[in-house]
Amino acid sequence: MQAASYEQYIEFDIEQERYAIPIRDIHEIIKIQDITPIPNVTPYVKGVINLRGKIVPVVSLRHMLRFQEKDYSRTTRIIVVHHLEDTVGIIVDRVNQVTKFSDVQQPPERVGGIDVNYLVGIGIAQNGLVGILKLDEVLLH
Repeated sequence: MQAASYEQYIEFDIEQERYAIPIRDIHEIIKIQDITPIPNVTPYVKGVINLRGKIVPVVSLRHMLRFQEKDYSRTTRIIVVHHLEDTVGIIVDRVNQVTKFSDVQQPPERVGGIDVNYLVGIGIAQNGLVGILKLDEVLLH
């Protein structure tokens, strides 16, 4: 797809799988906090949080990627991203690091149980492969 990528990404985990989002799309990363449920929404929308006076919807990336839901832990984080004109919180199991990839390849047609449309590519890092998420596809699920 492309040679070395100079763009920075935030790498995070869902279960034992590693994913990344371009750092330019991220507003901030916060610890999990009380989420106010909203009735009659799709199951992956966990509710809303109050982020310094702004109401932000929060979604479960576990649910969107078809992982079984589990209780939040001390490593659970909400990655607050800018998407289109909105701000959205994405719940992840753990945030690992800021990274760059030596190479980004096209994803195979099927990656585990993940819909390939959710991936921009597979980043090749020093410590293995990382799925780079396509926020438009994931959040417009």
